[in-house]
Amino acid sequence: MQTLNERTTRKFKDLNFYDQHRDESYFLLPFRFHHLNNQREILVNDVGDFLIVPNGTAEKIITRKVSKIDQGELYGDLISNFFITEDKVPPLLDVLATRYRTKKSFLDHFTSLHIFVISLRCEHTCHYCQVSRVSQDKNAFDMARHHIDRGIEFMMRSPNPNVTMEFQGGEALLAFENIMYAVEKTKEEAVKKNKNVTYVICTNLAPVTDDMLQYCKENNILISTSLDGPDYIHNKNRHRPEKNSYELAIQGIHRSREILGNDRVSALLTTTNLSLDYPNEIVDEYFSQGFRNIFLRPISPYGFATKNDKKNKYDTARFLEFYKTALQRIIDYNLTGQFFREDYATIILKKVLTPFPVGYVDLQSPAGMINNVIVFNYDGKVYATDESRMLAEMGDYTFQLGDLDKSSYEEIFYGDKAYQFSEVWSNESLPGCSECAFQTYCGADPVMNHATQGDMVGYRPTNTFCQRNMETIRYLIELMDSDKQIANIFESWIIGRN
Repeated sequence: MQTLNERTTRKFKDLNFYDQHRDESYFLLPFRFHHLNNQREILVNDVGDFLIVPNGTAEKIITRKVSKIDQGELYGDLISNFFITEDKVPPLLDVLATRYRTKKSFLDHFTSLHIFVISLRCEHTCHYCQVSRVSQDKNAFDMARHHIDRGIEFMMRSPNPNVTMEFQGGEALLAFENIMYAVEKTKEEAVKKNKNVTYVICTNLAPVTDDMLQYCKENNILISTSLDGPDYIHNKNRHRPEKNSYELAIQGIHRSREILGNDRVSALLTTTNLSLDYPNEIVDEYFSQGFRNIFLRPISPYGFATKNDKKNKYDTARFLEFYKTALQRIIDYNLTGQFFREDYATIILKKVLTPFPVGYVDLQSPAGMINNVIVFNYDGKVYATDESRMLAEMGDYTFQLGDLDKSSYEEIFYGDKAYQFSEVWSNESLPGCSECAFQTYCGADPVMNHATQGDMVGYRPTNTFCQRNMETIRYLIELMDSDKQIANIFESWIIGRN
């Protein structure tokens, strides 16, 4: 019988304990495990292959109690999925290494997303705004053209042949002349540097005109807007003096689709306290407006969003309840033959079910900061992520990398700050993440850790990023394991069609 001390310690047992269970019929390869529920557990290896097995199976594998004769099917699955090997050096080790490289291939070409905060001006006063927006008549808060030029120069120096130029605000359309200037300048430089550039404007669509949309059509510019749900949610979340934010957003979405096409217009939800009471209504609103995808994301703890706890602060458990209810509504649409996907789940499912990486910066390890995204602020300051510049608006410049007026490309992308961040941006080496079964499906977020817990490493037991992702991943896998129809639906989300 174990003593109290033996039951509570997490220290490794003496080597002799493992020697007594050693059976040279097979050797262990690296894997981790996690309980899905009271009956089942999941085993995950370093490239994301997984097996769902009865509880206690991991212990049997580790103590060499799985027999080729008695558990032939399980034994074969463990061999073929790189959980165990009959040779000290697996004969297909090169295949495993290639698959690991593929999972990390998002690092091959370095920074792709370049965010230009083209203006802080905005005609909305959203209570969850994550930046210190200013009124629309303050031109001093527009990005200077010499900063635009310098940002384009840095973007063209990226080793990545495919780059995205994303215009943010404030309200980006209030500085549309600068957007046109930046696009025309970039088009010239892209030809010289042999770059393929994707253009995106993030806008609430209130100031949009047909002339703007025609220019977007001529230059293949994507529109990313905001839709928080029905009018009684959207108008309360996204304030305008005329109380017509929802009406303008819907008009803008419809007009943008007419000119650009449905596939050139996307919308993003921000979940406030008010939103949590209406998961089904929000999903229905997106569906009724012709969207066939929705991104159920929690509010970010940055900028103005932190100033109003009553409207914007909620615990992770409540968000997860909202998420699961909304996800079930989305699944119900699919069960009736309608294609409708949840984007965050789709990102996770791609990591779980395919051998390929995803471009979503929040679920990458090493983290997407610098490796995948960089932000050029309206004032010429450069930040590691969009959230980093939001922290700066609160007076925290931890993640400021440099200045477009003073810093070289090398100082910004390979300088001391980048070196400092690199020590904490891989979840493979973070305490609590290194042994987590869902490590390969998750990512690292030093900015979130710093903002919410005071250091870039973070403390996993109380880390909201960890709590949310662990339960979301577990829940999605449990749904797939419990219902073949749902598994088929999830697979359709990955390939993008019924």
